[in-house]
Amino acid sequence: MNTTITITQRLKQLKCCVVLATYNNEKTLPEILDGVLAYTREIILINDGSTDATTDLLQAYPQIIQIHLPKNKGKGNALKKGFKKALELGYERAITLDTDGQHFPDDLPVFVEAIEATTHKDAFLIGDRNMNQANVLASSARGNRMSGFWMRTMTGLELADTQSGFRLYPIKALQKIKFLTWTQKFEFETEVIVRAHWRGIPVKNIPIKVLYPKDRVSHFRPFMDIARIVVLIIGFLIIKGVYIVPRDVWRRLKKKGFKKFLLEDFLGSKDAPKKKALSIALGVFLGLSPLWGFHTVIVIFLAIFLRLNKVIAFAFSNISLPPFIPFVLWASVRTGNFVLGQPSSFSMSELTDFDAIKHLESYLVGSVVFSVSSAIVFGLLGYVLLKLVEPKKILV
Repeated sequence: MNTTITITQRLKQLKCCVVLATYNNEKTLPEILDGVLAYTREIILINDGSTDATTDLLQAYPQIIQIHLPKNKGKGNALKKGFKKALELGYERAITLDTDGQHFPDDLPVFVEAIEATTHKDAFLIGDRNMNQANVLASSARGNRMSGFWMRTMTGLELADTQSGFRLYPIKALQKIKFLTWTQKFEFETEVIVRAHWRGIPVKNIPIKVLYPKDRVSHFRPFMDIARIVVLIIGFLIIKGVYIVPRDVWRRLKKKGFKKFLLEDFLGSKDAPKKKALSIALGVFLGLSPLWGFHTVIVIFLAIFLRLNKVIAFAFSNISLPPFIPFVLWASVRTGNFVLGQPSSFSMSELTDFDAIKHLESYLVGSVVFSVSSAIVFGLLGYVLLKLVEPKKILV
């Protein structure tokens, strides 16, 4: 009993409540509510338009705050409603868990102890269900691995579980973020991780228990919900390439100064010379390729996918900055003319003429040859130079 009282008091000290979003979970909801009430009465429940006996059974729980939505709009929308109410009541954190019976309320102390142990009190904690254990559905495990891959691509975060609904949200810190209005279903749980990380909020996994009961009711729609998540991922990848990576590079450059940035982030990176050289080659190749308007997005995505240095790849992709575009176009057309055995009389002045469209074939062929050859040259030169400046290992 003392432990329960202690956890209750500590939740109050943390200004932390429990937010439950439920939809047609009449069979498992009472057990979840009773389990949570053993630790705290600071509960906000959102009945997301349930059509079963949920509304009736909730009459037995007048001690908790209840929000009854007339129509089911999705978990994301319900959580947003719950967080808004929690902030209005002065809470700074909110723990969420699913009401389908897979989560154990007696894991609440795990979140309390974890947030108390962190140095960053605005940390965002996500329960790790240990998806490799025997009683986890194979489809859920596969989905979590796929989600983890895309989360690493979007953020670089190495999270063992990205889909768990048992979480501690730093709602006060998150209220500065304007979330998308259409993320009203399961995709909200992906959006909040990405946006929290981009805002500088630490995102961590903590171990929890999980059980998939036989009568568990899941409202995840494989086709529609995955499609919504895919659209969100594509959007975030574009935002990362166009804004987040350039922003972070600029911030480090501005903070450190060019010389220190060059030494620490470029030359001083722990990556091997081979990896740096390949990053240079990738940046040059895409920077000179005929993919105008998509250079940054593609180079960042490929650098992440190929596990290369994003900073170096992005920096060298800017070889096609506006001042250099005329030269890139001219060199590509001249290269194409040479490969196709056509006259090489194309001049810089022709770039402004409408007749330049006549050289489209030469440009497309030449840009591929020019970008590939330049990437090889820059990559090899980079490798040689990086090997020369590489600190020598002292043999003991």
